[in-house]
Amino acid sequence: MRHPLSKVMAGAALAVLCWGGAAAQTIVVGGKAFTEQQIMTAMTVALLKAKGFTPDRKAGMGSAAVRAALENGQIDVYWEYTGTGLGVFNKITDKFASAEDAYRRIKEVDAAKGIVWLNMSPVNNTYAFAMNRDEAQKRGIVTMSDFAKAIKSGAKLTFASNAEFYARPDGLPGWQTAYGFEFERDNVKRMDTGLTYNALKDRQVDSAVVFATDGRIPAFNFVVLKDDKHYGAPYNLTPVVRKEVLDKNPKLADALNSVSAKLNDEIMAKLNASVDVDKKTPEEVAEAFLKVNGLI
Repeated sequence: MRHPLSKVMAGAALAVLCWGGAAAQTIVVGGKAFTEQQIMTAMTVALLKAKGFTPDRKAGMGSAAVRAALENGQIDVYWEYTGTGLGVFNKITDKFASAEDAYRRIKEVDAAKGIVWLNMSPVNNTYAFAMNRDEAQKRGIVTMSDFAKAIKSGAKLTFASNAEFYARPDGLPGWQTAYGFEFERDNVKRMDTGLTYNALKDRQVDSAVVFATDGRIPAFNFVVLKDDKHYGAPYNLTPVVRKEVLDKNPKLADALNSVSAKLNDEIMAKLNASVDVDKKTPEEVAEAFLKVNGLI
């Protein structure tokens, strides 16, 4: 007579086989250091664990470091932005008619490098310029053209920028060229990304670079200046995975694409605010999102 425990163990083994061996497969999940990325890294880890994988988390990297880690096989998957993939990693500065066109281009270019861009989410976390709402209204600044006109007319507007945006060609230098203005050197205050929001809220500066989906924008009553010349590239949040890993674990695509389908700008801003404003942990926010949406 077969022992009941043997039946349970056999059933578990069958479940592993039905999943294609994924339960034994370790997937190294990378991520960048800012809030949105911390949430997406935590979400990916929780999701993969629920799907039977063994996730190994390597978070808190810079953009260049996480991409290099993907290319050299130190990590297997992370969430990247289409604009960063195009402009920073592939030096493609073309203007695209739509977010979908940009996505198709980066998907094609990176495929040749063994990197697969899965389904693009609607989340467009592009760089933007923000001001305190009352200050922008007082100065009559609604668009980036208004902002440029004010500076060219002699307004000594100060600007908080992180180091990456200050230096990268599609960052501050590109925006200044596109709109025909230039900050005086002393009027640009460089600081860590997270500090730019508090500097603007506390009125230590007149304007700051922000991520468009950051939850602190509505929470701190900022206004994002309209990019009326459509300079900013689309930065759609997308799961990116090494082809070698995806070929061995095709179920990864279904799992990660299910998350992409549930996200948009408004939802992402609320998730970010839950961490930055409500002081919840990225893990708490990620797990709650997955449960509410029936993903785990």
